[in-house]
Amino acid sequence: MIRIFLTGYMGAGKTTLGKALARKLNVPFVDLDWYIEERFHKSVGELFAERGEAGFRQLERNMLHEVGEFEDVVISTGGGAPCFFDNMEYMNRVGTTVHLNVNSRVLFRRLRIAKQQRPILQGKKDEELLQFIEEALVKRSAFYSQAQYQFNAENLEDRWQIDNSVEELQKMLALDTTQR
Repeated sequence: MIRIFLTGYMGAGKTTLGKALARKLNVPFVDLDWYIEERFHKSVGELFAERGEAGFRQLERNMLHEVGEFEDVVISTGGGAPCFFDNMEYMNRVGTTVHLNVNSRVLFRRLRIAKQQRPILQGKKDEELLQFIEEALVKRSAFYSQAQYQFNAENLEDRWQIDNSVEELQKMLALDTTQR
């Protein structure tokens, strides 16, 4: 049975790599944020505004436990999901966790382009955006470091790099599973 949780900061490539990995493994891909939006017929931003952070994080935890029951699946978590409750411990217990590690400069380059799709980033000047990313990475590193695997996801710019990363990730996961 395959149950892989991809964690990492926004812009790390969880969805990009997750979809490609799921396709390669011939299993479904679930983006936790999309799953929540489908279930509640509201955007994550709307749910956050309605319920506040504490209410949203509880909802996110419940949905994480729901998708954590799925078998043969690749799951992309929200960037903050590993940082609340016992979420990281739970994912480590029920599946394989992979932190997509990307340095702040690469994240800045990716998120700078996608600022308009991410309400939390809108209106930030370049210096503010970089500082915001760097501070968040420091706060979240203790949680992200608990993942069973650390994977460099800095090279996801084109189809060749994505395919190459999927191959590397698949080898890394298979290598360790044969040693268990």
